[in-house]
Amino acid sequence: MLRMRLRRVGAKNQPSYRIVVADSRAARDGAFVDYLGHYNPRTEPPTVVIDEEKARKWLSVGAKPSDAVQRIIDKMGEPQEAATAEATSDTDTEAESDASEATDTSSEEETTRDE
Repeated sequence: MLRMRLRRVGAKNQPSYRIVVADSRAARDGAFVDYLGHYNPRTEPPTVVIDEEKARKWLSVGAKPSDAVQRIIDKMGEPQEAATAEATSDTDTEAESDASEATDTSSEEETTRDE
């Protein structure tokens, strides 16, 4: 079974990790099938770089992410989803304000016609 998991690299007491696809039976720092990106928890905020196209490909083939990689993917997805949600709500608000302005204009036109 293939797993998407972290492979530790870096000097003593300075860990950084590569995100790789490896056989679940292989050693943590052993052989791997494909390199997807890297993760450095020592920076503020932690640096995460993942080739999303490769990750989607391996997920579609059946590779399962480890718990740690799943958390990293979930954290990466939140800002994009939040930004999309904010953009959608802003667009909805603008559409509602445009609609209310159109309603106000039509009521003013009716008032001037009545006079």
